[in-house]
Amino acid sequence: MKPLKAGLAYFALVFGMGFVLGAVRVTLVVPQLGARLAELLEMPLMLAVTAIAARFIVRRFGLTPALHSAVATGAFSLALVFVAEVSVFVGLQKKSPAEFLDGRDPVSFSVFLAMLLLFAAMPWLISRRN
Repeated sequence: MKPLKAGLAYFALVFGMGFVLGAVRVTLVVPQLGARLAELLEMPLMLAVTAIAARFIVRRFGLTPALHSAVATGAFSLALVFVAEVSVFVGLQKKSPAEFLDGRDPVSFSVFLAMLLLFAAMPWLISRRN
């Protein structure tokens, strides 16, 4: 049960901050610099948020690098992110889930996918250092 609670908290922290940064990106940065550059500039901030949130979650929930602990937390959080990303896309932009992948910038989307992998792995990576 601990990995599920930790995963939910980790997801909430990172996705919540990502939602705030995304709103700033779309309203202020995209009109000035374009979508690709705006998304790429947001990625280091999200990496920092991810690392800080993972450190907090690992300490708060006493996660270990074991498969049933930090790994499960990251995997559960990743599943929540996929559901939330598609839901927000469909809900806010009134498009189908299939359109989520269409028209994505190949460069920024590739970095986004790499960031998702780091997001999923971060609790495990942090737990190994503690």
